[in-house]
Formats: sequence, C-alpha cells, structure tokens
Amino acid sequence: MNADATDVAALISRDLDTILDELATLVRIPSVSWSSFDPANVQRSSEAVASLARGLAFFETVNILQSQKSDGLGLGQPAVVARRAAKNGRPTVLLYAHHDVQPPGADSDWLTTPFEPVVIGDRMFGRGSADDKAGVMSHIASLRALTELVGDVDLGVVLYVEGEEEFGSPSFQNFLADHRELLASDIIIVADSGNWSETVPALTVSLRGNVTFKLTVRTLDHAVHSGMFGGAIPDAMLAMIHLLATLHHADGSVAVDGLTSNAPITPEYDEAQLREESGLLKGISPLGSGTFLNRIWNQPSITVTGIDAPNVDNASNTLLPEVSVRVSVRVAPGQKAAAAADTVTAHLSANAPWGVVPVISDLSTGEPFLADTTGPAAMAARSAMEDAWGIAPVDMGVGGSIPFISDFVAMFPQAQILVTGVEDPDSRAHSPNESLHIGAFEKAIVTQTLLLLRLNSGA
Repeated sequence: MNADATDVAALISRDLDTILDELATLVRIPSVSWSSFDPANVQRSSEAVASLARGLAFFETVNILQSQKSDGLGLGQPAVVARRAAKNGRPTVLLYAHHDVQPPGADSDWLTTPFEPVVIGDRMFGRGSADDKAGVMSHIASLRALTELVGDVDLGVVLYVEGEEEFGSPSFQNFLADHRELLASDIIIVADSGNWSETVPALTVSLRGNVTFKLTVRTLDHAVHSGMFGGAIPDAMLAMIHLLATLHHADGSVAVDGLTSNAPITPEYDEAQLREESGLLKGISPLGSGTFLNRIWNQPSITVTGIDAPNVDNASNTLLPEVSVRVSVRVAPGQKAAAAADTVTAHLSANAPWGVVPVISDLSTGEPFLADTTGPAAMAARSAMEDAWGIAPVDMGVGGSIPFISDFVAMFPQAQILVTGVEDPDSRAHSPNESLHIGAFEKAIVTQTLLLLRLNSGA
C-alpha cells in the first residue's frame, strides 16, 4: 500500500470499535419507511444521523428536510442534508446513503433479533446492518478520518442521507428540485451497492432498471362452489396461472418480445459459485442461457413477488372470482423502463386466456444505469480500492435497481457518479439474517477516506 493508505488503515483500525458501536445504535432504530409502518421511527433515525453529522463539527449546515411526494399525497420521509462549501478550486462531492430499511419479516426466520445487532464471528447481523446503515457510517467515518488527517479541508462535501429508498423514493424527484443548489455537486458517490467478495472490492458500473405493478384478473362476479361449476367456469386463479406462464420460456428465460438484453464480457463465475451465493437447492436448475452474470446483470427478468389469494389454512372449495399479484420486471441496461413497461403490459393483454381482461395498476418504473468508467473520479476510486484492499477491483454489474440514480443524472448531468458499497454476496440485504462483513466494511471506509484525501489534495 502507499504510505497514506497505511496511515489511513491504522486510523480506521483504531476507531473501528467506536464506528461499529455507532452503527449498532442506528440498527436498533426500526426505520422501516413503508406506509404501513410507524413513521416516527424513520424520523428518529433521521435525527440520529443528523446528530452524527453535527458531531463531526465539519459541516456549515445540517438539516432534516422533507418534500412533497410525486403523487401529491403528503410529504415524503425525512432526509438529512449537510453541506460544506468547497475552497481553493476543489470539487464538491455528494455522499449518498439511506437510513431507512426493509421490513424485517418474520422473527422466526432470523437467527438473531432483527433490530438488535449481534456480532457473530466476523459479521454483524441485523436489519440495516449492511443495507444501508453501514453506508451511512462509511460516510461519517471517512469524513471524521479526513478531518483528523487534514484539518482545514478544501474539498466541498454534501452528505445526503435519504429516508425512503426502500419504499421507492416517492419524493426523490421533488426533493432534488426543491434543494438543487444545496445538493449541487461535481462527483456523486452512492454507497448502496456491494463488492465482488469479502476480500475483493468492486465498482458498480451497471444496474438493471425496474418496472413494478399490480396485476389483477377477474372471471366471476362472486365466488361459486368448485364442485358445482369446476370444469366449465374459469376461476381467476387458473386464469392468472395461465397468464403468468406466458411470461417465460420452458428454460425459464423471459418470453416477452421487445425486452432487450446485452452480452458483454463478464468475470469468471461458475455454477458452483452461483449455487453457494444464492442458496439454490440441490437438484434445482438455474434459469435461462448465456453466462450466469449476464443473466443477472444484463438480461431482463420477471418475478411474481406477492399474491392476494386465500391462504391454505383458509381455503374453501370455491372458484375464486378475482386474484391479484405483484409483478417485478428487471430491465436490462440500455432499455428505457417506460418502453419495457409498455412491452410487458401489451404482452399480458395479448396473452390473457378465455376472454379475461387483465388490469394493471400501481405501476412504477426506474431507469437502468450504465456508468462512465473512464472518468477521473472512477479512475481515482479504483486506485483507492486497490490501495485499501491490496487487490485490483472488479468492474461489476448488479442485477438490482437503484432507480433514483437516473434522477441524479437528469438533475446534475455534468456530475461523475460512482456507485460503491459495503455489501458482499452473503450480506442477504432485504432478507432474513442480513449481515455486514466487518473486514469488508473497514476496507470500504479506508477506500473512501483515501479517495476524499486525494480529491482534497487535487491528486
């Protein structure tokens, strides 16, 4: 490592216990931003983040702000924005993360209590431990180290910690418009992704977009006895099953004409690694064709993520009149999300069986992302990663979506955008037993500190 990397690594190692304690305090706040959960916890989480930002004694302003949701139905969740102006011609860097989290799911699915962080071996378990309260703390810790190592910092810094990313960022566009001058930056670092492994860093250079919607089919005006009418009357469940089956070929690849794919060269990643990282059961075959990483990063996918129907314990012998499902479509980089939405909804209308008219509602879209990997910020980030981790980073695609990045691009078209993060393949973000690898977290903080130091010095 370079000399400055050695100094930074020693500093972060010295403070790591304190950083982990601060992270644990954030994890204990159940800041689920979904509308069915108590918003007071998201407010409490924003206040905790603002307190950490003020404690740095670095920013000129630290505020908790809200904007109107895009649908006009009230305010979005609170976000923390702190700013320090640039001096002596240095750029301004915006550090993004989010302090809200996914719902925990059933406690019985967890090895630990979801909102009580527990360190087991080299991992901290808890909802938000990785996604994305560790991202928040990577920003706080790197800024604390920067000020200790430099003193009077010339670099401009904006800390933007959102409070509704896990609920689709419904006020994000309005927030950017309302606070454009406050957020204006030359470089935007989005700490909401991951690394290739616990020991190999990565710069995320592509993300799939997404289209989500509720799909409803109705075949009867009321439920009827399955013995009296079954075999002559199509029930809604059968119609839904037939309709959903048209979305995929026999090998599981997407069968919707008009959804596009890409096939760039990808790193080595075999079926054994896919099975280990995903938990794919023995005897179950992977879907699709092409390299596994292209299937995940560069091809579309369609998943049913929820269904409204009687559960097994409450099922009666009736033909269901109506069934609804939640559909999630991942859009390959390079295709517009709106075009993908039109293609999928047209396919459903054209392939509905027995005269059924499918109803699409609650549709939302998020654009894919393709990074400019040749800019000076990306080159500096790769260099910092290599110095901090002791190994060259991987340029990585991600099958998931961060739709608001397209809003950043639209509002600040000249800004260089870097997507980084603290997760690894076993972090299980959004799932039970979410966890953070502490060693990877430490190296991520060292990386960002090095990057900020070099941007501050003009290197």
